[in-house]
Amino acid sequence: MRRSMIFCLVTTLAVAGCGVGEQPAATPASGGKVELSFLVFETPNLNAAFWDAAIARASAKVPGVTIKKLVTPNVDRTGYAKQLDASGHLPDILQSVNPAGFAEAGKLAAFTDDELKNFIAPKAGAVGGKVYQLPYNTQVIPVVYYNKDDFAKAGITETPKTYKDLLDVSAKLKAKGITPFVVGGGGADTWADMYPLTATVATDVYAKTPDWLTQRRDGKVKFTDPDFTKAAQKVADLAKQGYIDPAGLSRSYADTEQAFRDGKGAMYPMGSWFATSADNTKPNFEIGAFPWPSDDGTPVTPTFTGGGTSVSASAPNVELAKKWALAFDEDKENNDAFVKLDGSIPAIKGYTPPADMGPVYQATVAIYQQGMTDNSIVNAFSQETGDGSLPPGLADKSALGVQDLITGKKSAAEFASYLDDQWAKATQ
Repeated sequence: MRRSMIFCLVTTLAVAGCGVGEQPAATPASGGKVELSFLVFETPNLNAAFWDAAIARASAKVPGVTIKKLVTPNVDRTGYAKQLDASGHLPDILQSVNPAGFAEAGKLAAFTDDELKNFIAPKAGAVGGKVYQLPYNTQVIPVVYYNKDDFAKAGITETPKTYKDLLDVSAKLKAKGITPFVVGGGGADTWADMYPLTATVATDVYAKTPDWLTQRRDGKVKFTDPDFTKAAQKVADLAKQGYIDPAGLSRSYADTEQAFRDGKGAMYPMGSWFATSADNTKPNFEIGAFPWPSDDGTPVTPTFTGGGTSVSASAPNVELAKKWALAFDEDKENNDAFVKLDGSIPAIKGYTPPADMGPVYQATVAIYQQGMTDNSIVNAFSQETGDGSLPPGLADKSALGVQDLITGKKSAAEFASYLDDQWAKATQ
């Protein structure tokens, strides 16, 4: 999940009568003496039945709690949480809401080291050294999913190992009348256009300077510096060479995913959550997966770890809310469901995914595991949380800017300057 990720938010699910400052319809999920509200989001993968079952499992482990389920009515769950907070209705427990801003304002309760002992990356997303969102899930962002039939038609026998190889593959595909990359981001799903840039920032910026965003916050680097501008130029060039079709930007996330399934392009750079969807839908071609390559072939694996539950510092019983949040994120059946439905890679010590997961999921996990072995893990640009993250709202601005980068309305230099301007506005 994220996305910011925003992850895997596919459709806007309206909640009747839910205006700004109003609570969505609430669904009691368990009996008890303390009522805690829990803000979740629904997608085609993670529907109401999934959340109800997961809530019930956690509640069974924490007697004395009644959970009131609240559903985000739009794709921007963090923005919606801010609206609720502004009206004095911040939920007691929040799922996959970016803690930036909330934590600094004292709105969230920090988890202790002992409470984080079962997590593989216990300090992921830390704000001022404290963790306010359970780092329960890892995602590789992006993985390049590809149509093996299209590769065969273009005479491509190996996946690219260097960026030049990726360009060569793209040229061969285009020569056969096959669009190399499927990229979308229409309507409310502008976030879905970010992943080519997330990949090039990983290989050209973060591989060299892992704490680049922290340095940007400290004023030591800028988006207009050569490394970031080079990463943006690669995306602009992919579009200019016809390897990314700008017309695809009008597609929603769901339509973009379907376009790849329908054979409208050979490569689909997307977060690892696509893996389960790919295995479950099974188009009429075999899907493979490879990591976005760097210039010299040195492995770089952009990931996000976090996305779990947060607890409001003003919950009626903070300790009980934290206990429930931990029960929700550490429950084996809950994590199995997240894996099967949403392609999660749970970052829980000792957790093993179900043995019957499909080949695309297994290939995706293999990329992550290789990244761990190679020590090539870096952050995924625009997905970060904690101290080394974009200011609130800037990820959305970045996605809008990427559209201009792909359509040619902004040069790489203009795009970089735009991000510096937006950073200044966001941090005034």
